[in-house]
Amino acid sequence: QVQVVESGGGLVQAGGSLRLSCVASGRFGSINAMAWYRQAPGKQRELVGTVTSGGITNYQDSVKGRFTISRDNAKNTVYLLMSTLKPEDTAVYYCNVEFGFRSGAILYSWGQGTQVTVSS
Repeated sequence: QVQVVESGGGLVQAGGSLRLSCVASGRFGSINAMAWYRQAPGKQRELVGTVTSGGITNYQDSVKGRFTISRDNAKNTVYLLMSTLKPEDTAVYYCNVEFGFRSGAILYSWGQGTQVTVSS
């Protein structure tokens, strides 16, 4: 059993910053990639960015230069630092974690999401 829990969402004014956290827990062998997604009202869930176990990051074009993903492997935690926020960043933000097991199996698990609202 594994669990993924996000936190840190809230209401922020345009131009402001917010940091989301995502903690992975449970029984697993390793954590591979960790990713942040978001889903705005009436839209499909989209990838915001990813970070590999080695710390290599990749971002969606619309957030490059504004958002930073980092991870603390000792705490099984990934962070999303969002700066210069825009109203169009308003969405429910989800964390997705790739768990590895000794059997060789891979499991992708989602958190419950955290709401980010950016006011103009």
